[in-house]
Amino acid sequence: MEDTPQTSEDELRQHRIDKLDRIRERGDEPYKFLFERSAGIGEVRTAYESAEAATESPEDIDQSATVAGRVIAMRGQGKVTFADLRDESGTIQLFLKKNTLGDDAYLGIKDLDIGDFIGVTGKVKRTKMGELTVFAKSFEILTKTLRALPEKYHGLTDVETRYRQRYLDMVANPEVLDRFRKRITLVSVMREWLTDKGFLEVETPMLQPIPGGATARPFITHHNTYDRELYLRIAPELYLKRLIVGGFEKVFEINRSFRNEGVDTRHNPEFTMMELYEAYQDYMGLMDETEALFQAVIGGVNGSLSFEYQGDTIDASGPWRRLSLFESIREYAGVDLEQTRDREEAASIAKGIGIDVDPSMGYGKIVDEVMSERVQSHLVQPTFLYDYPIEISPLAKKKRGNPDLTERFQVFIGRLEMCNAFSELNDPIDQRERFEQQLALREGGDDEAQRLDEDYIRALEIGMPPTAGLGIGIDRFAMLLTDSASIREVIMFPQLRTIS
Repeated sequence: MEDTPQTSEDELRQHRIDKLDRIRERGDEPYKFLFERSAGIGEVRTAYESAEAATESPEDIDQSATVAGRVIAMRGQGKVTFADLRDESGTIQLFLKKNTLGDDAYLGIKDLDIGDFIGVTGKVKRTKMGELTVFAKSFEILTKTLRALPEKYHGLTDVETRYRQRYLDMVANPEVLDRFRKRITLVSVMREWLTDKGFLEVETPMLQPIPGGATARPFITHHNTYDRELYLRIAPELYLKRLIVGGFEKVFEINRSFRNEGVDTRHNPEFTMMELYEAYQDYMGLMDETEALFQAVIGGVNGSLSFEYQGDTIDASGPWRRLSLFESIREYAGVDLEQTRDREEAASIAKGIGIDVDPSMGYGKIVDEVMSERVQSHLVQPTFLYDYPIEISPLAKKKRGNPDLTERFQVFIGRLEMCNAFSELNDPIDQRERFEQQLALREGGDDEAQRLDEDYIRALEIGMPPTAGLGIGIDRFAMLLTDSASIREVIMFPQLRTIS
């Protein structure tokens, strides 16, 4: 029986189980414990190409290799079989010949399927067609697969299958592996940059008695031993700032956080952030550092500060544009919300340009909604927006000279909000008043408003030096650097609806 698109998945699986039984009947183990490779396929290719570049007689190159990987294609010609073998580092052609392998070994090829893992030893040469090839002297099946590769039964592009069974997505679509390698490199470069700048990497609790540090709805769990409710953290901020109180001056955490909110192309309930805090710094100084950090990561991942994102060419070389939040609204929305502090007047202005205003929205949220709906879509090139209303920035210091605003900035690139930063509020009396205002919002029905954390207030009363803090969304940064339109493309295992 041949694997064909018309064959059912169950039939294909049984066909492979029959082959599995034959392998065992021959006394072979179809699930090996170990295989010693001489090199990865990428290394083999690099070594051969280097040898080619160093000689005028490629036919004299004497290179052997022992490689292993997944068979992704097979082409049989009687006593000769060609196959393509892929590992994490690349793909190479195999030449399997009956006269070389011997009759018994060559019979084993009949039990070989696309998707199986095999190990091969042989000479590395180019064929007459120029294809770099391992001419096998021996081969063995390392893992017999019981299910056909994705394209055999449901195609390569079904989004639900790709996300639910990411392992199939990666097998079928090598570019997915490349996307996640970029994400891994992003984190690695960021960590190295921060460490070189003297920041210390720390860990803070993921289970918290009071969820704080962001305006969001938390996930709730129960601890049986203590018989108490705990929350998955919505942000590590308040614990990181406790460390600044305790004496650390530059800390960061690359952390998993959780928010019980909607799911869309830019939001996943479980996500990754980098947060840093730096003593004796303010938001303007942190702007310079933020631009340098982004440039270091972009250059380290992409090799250039110019790259494509969703049809736009982004130039991150700088200097990046900086304008106040209200300037951006005047420029792109065509209205002025800076001259009023009246909620009803702001609502009327927003409605006048087609913004839906919920009755529960205060002045600050109306301003933020206008920015989101009328400004953000214009922010393609790297842009700092700064000085946000105090109502939507309960953990940021009041702006010097204008207590209605806070010393806060956000970065937008490719129309994506990339980060959030403050001059951190370190006045415990002011912080308590802000928390109490948030409690009033909660009592008014805003279940995302922040809670009052008495221990954090106590920490501020011990004293926190002037401090600036920054949070960067790793998932969105990965979207940007991999030209991905959806956050699910850069999260290995995104949250999805239950299939009924």
